[in-house]
Amino acid sequence: MGSTIQPGLSNGAPAVHTRGLQVHPVTCAIGAELRHVSLAEASRDAGLAAEIRALLVQHKVLFFRQQELTRAEHVTFARHFGELEDHPVVGSDPEHPGLVRIYKNPETPVDRYENSWHTDATWREKPPFGCVLRCVECPPVGGDTMWANMALAFEKLPAHIQQQIAGLRARHSIEATFGAAMPIEKRLALKAQFPDAEHPVVRTHPDTGEKILFVNGFTTHFTNFHTPANVRYGAGLPARRRPAAGLPREPGADPRVPGALALAAGRRGHVGQPFDPALRGHGLPALPSKDGTRWHRRRRGLLSGHVLRPLPSFFLSPEVLP
Repeated sequence: MGSTIQPGLSNGAPAVHTRGLQVHPVTCAIGAELRHVSLAEASRDAGLAAEIRALLVQHKVLFFRQQELTRAEHVTFARHFGELEDHPVVGSDPEHPGLVRIYKNPETPVDRYENSWHTDATWREKPPFGCVLRCVECPPVGGDTMWANMALAFEKLPAHIQQQIAGLRARHSIEATFGAAMPIEKRLALKAQFPDAEHPVVRTHPDTGEKILFVNGFTTHFTNFHTPANVRYGAGLPARRRPAAGLPREPGADPRVPGALALAAGRRGHVGQPFDPALRGHGLPALPSKDGTRWHRRRRGLLSGHVLRPLPSFFLSPEVLP
């Protein structure tokens, strides 16, 4: 039998799952912490994984503390949400395809791939459903990953802006992001393998019906904006979307303690981390999930001796975005 979620009581008590799982919202805008649940067990229990998925759709990002699971269990759990994919730039674990490894330490080249608000791999024609991020090592302070509710971002836009962008489409590019620092031959080869994708600026979530603002750090430009009706307005949307998303005033919590995981829906939120020069050398692992947009930024700094070992995996979305 499927378990049900009881609404939280008016006194602020957490919702209680019939398996004993407790749901604790972490902000008014996005996110919940799930307690009394083992993801190692969930990797072997399709029913439990389905219940976690339903909560993910509801809260857009979920947090799990004090989890002990192997890389194989990490991958198996992620596969309950869809097929995993490898990243063309960030390496995967050779024994566990789809498990992306993100290692940061003071000796690695300085890059800023994670330090921008983004939804994973929107440069694909079919972006991931979401991801599962597992923290292996982290600094005692910092290393935050932040999350934004992009349904709320759209909702907070003025009505005339909502109307203006309703039919717009935007280009998303791996060449202009991951490929920007590459030699031109390598960059063009990357673009040939992964041509820019075009997605609606406002899309409808397939599970909830919510309208979502679907632009992020991979978005380069609107493809159908420059018309006689629009050019006089200029391009004010990019400047509006961040405050509308409640950033950084309403961020979600971050899983920055060892053994913590975050399960994020890739279509309704963004993940982000403001750059913190004190934290180079730290990273977080990630696995993708399909239903929300996730904005994910990691802080890295100059603390020697600390290494963050992220182990991400991304699930493929079964359909092209509407």
